[in-house]
Amino acid sequence: MEVIKPTKTSSGLVQLDRTARFYLNLRGKNMPLNESTDIKELKKFDIDLSFGQQWEKYIDDMFSGAKTCEVKTERDRWAQTGNICIESQSYGKPSGIATTEADLWVHNLTLDNELICSLVFPVDKLKEILPQLPKKSVMGGDNNASKLQLVSLVKLMTLLTKST
Repeated sequence: MEVIKPTKTSSGLVQLDRTARFYLNLRGKNMPLNESTDIKELKKFDIDLSFGQQWEKYIDDMFSGAKTCEVKTERDRWAQTGNICIESQSYGKPSGIATTEADLWVHNLTLDNELICSLVFPVDKLKEILPQLPKKSVMGGDNNASKLQLVSLVKLMTLLTKST
């Protein structure tokens, strides 16, 4: 994968491409950093351990088949636009997010045929959030027969963090 370096403008400011701005916008919005210097605050191993084990079981359930997954993969375009596509119809009939019976929606993001990351959403949460996002649809997929909702990753993540 080619790494694009930021360029400097004539005034000396760094100019970032759209992808770099996208990642910078997401940075720091997931988990606040514990900046405490109090050793008692930092040594909550038992709490951190049980929290970690809870989510290890969740991932184990996902990979062991205890949870069902609908898996979709985006090619390079998401990195340029900051959007993913979520299918809701194909050949005029409900499909994708509208009909899935899966517990989890896994959205793989690839760039130059390399997996960059996989986003995992509980289907119920994704269905709850999608109507709150701007309604921008395109046709795509095989024979351009699928209705796809363009979803801004930044807006999706923002709504997800506000809905909890």
